Amino acid sequence: MNLRAPKGTDDVFPPESRAWRRLLRTWDDLSERYGYELVMTPSFEHTEVFARGVGEATEVVEKQMYTFEDKGGRSLTLRPENTAGVVRAYIQNGRTGVFKGAYSGAMYRYERPQEGRRRQFWQLGVEYLGESHVDADLEVIELGYRFLLEAGLGDIEVLVNSIGDPADRVAYNELLTSWLTDRADLLSSDARGRIESNPLRVLDSKVDGDVLGDSPTPADHLSEETAAHYAALVEGLEAREITYRKAPRLVRGLDYYNRTVFEYVPKLYAAAQNTVGGGGRYDGLAELLGGRHLPATGLALGLDRILVALGDRPPPRALDVFLVIADPSLRAEARDFARRLRDAGVRTDFVAGERSVKAQFKAADRRDAAVVAVIGEEWSDGKVTVKDLSSGEERLVVAGDLPGWMDR
Repeated sequence: MNLRAPKGTDDVFPPESRAWRRLLRTWDDLSERYGYELVMTPSFEHTEVFARGVGEATEVVEKQMYTFEDKGGRSLTLRPENTAGVVRAYIQNGRTGVFKGAYSGAMYRYERPQEGRRRQFWQLGVEYLGESHVDADLEVIELGYRFLLEAGLGDIEVLVNSIGDPADRVAYNELLTSWLTDRADLLSSDARGRIESNPLRVLDSKVDGDVLGDSPTPADHLSEETAAHYAALVEGLEAREITYRKAPRLVRGLDYYNRTVFEYVPKLYAAAQNTVGGGGRYDGLAELLGGRHLPATGLALGLDRILVALGDRPPPRALDVFLVIADPSLRAEARDFARRLRDAGVRTDFVAGERSVKAQFKAADRRDAAVVAVIGEEWSDGKVTVKDLSSGEERLVVAGDLPGWMDR
């Protein structure tokens, strides 16, 4: 019997899971402050949602989807991304007008497992539906940028580009197809296979980067309206003091994008997969899924990859306070004190059964508490002895003042 987790998946246990919890809380708080409400969609969808939405000629659909037939003969697919599912839900639920949704959850792609690239991976994302103004693009980019800074990644650069609207790409695709055909012998087999079916996807090929270095770029073939949108985007990034760089061959790997595309790159993250997220505008996706025209923009961030980029930082403490009950007759008072601390937002725990003081201190250390509060003879004066488990420093603290004392 094989009881190991499947290849490309991970168990997340303490202490590593503490960093996950911290980032998920940060994401929920920040996205809510920007007005994005929680949205949850199924972990699997009808395969057509992704084939039509993501694009049949993309690597995701061609090679990476976990697709299966259920007992009713229906073709279903574990979600490789969440944007198509959110738009499908918006249409199905009869939504109209502006909708701002945030999500987090597991996605699935059959890939060669490596650092920062797993077969089950965790994404955080937002979708801003029903708004065509460039301010929606800027808000989404700013939200992701702020989250990555709060996560602790520090020096972040946003790569930005415009791939234009479908009408812009008619002449550009002809030019690009001709340019690629002239160099077909230099391209990988995957790139050669996409020259006729989807030439824009060739620009997303990492293995053909040397050949593509002087290829024509989408941003040089924009209509007046689309060029103005791109110029306003760049101006808005500067006004918001967001570090950015124009990336003229950035196209992202999904077919539904138009106009704005972007990626986040931590400058100190030197890995093969050095982006930690990205997104863009996808005004035509709702129509591909059978709905009406719906301007939309969004982003997705890879939580697994963000944690890799953060490196081997010490995990946060599991507990703020561990109560050591030195006088067993005070156990009821200790339980009540623990409840009051928890109500005040202090992460608190104690040993459930009776143990020696020495055993309780060992338990506090195993639970990775920041401090121990000893409930003993000082309790009659309304005080506890607090010991910092890192420095060993001890001091007497008024019990009711402990939450405020912890914040200092």
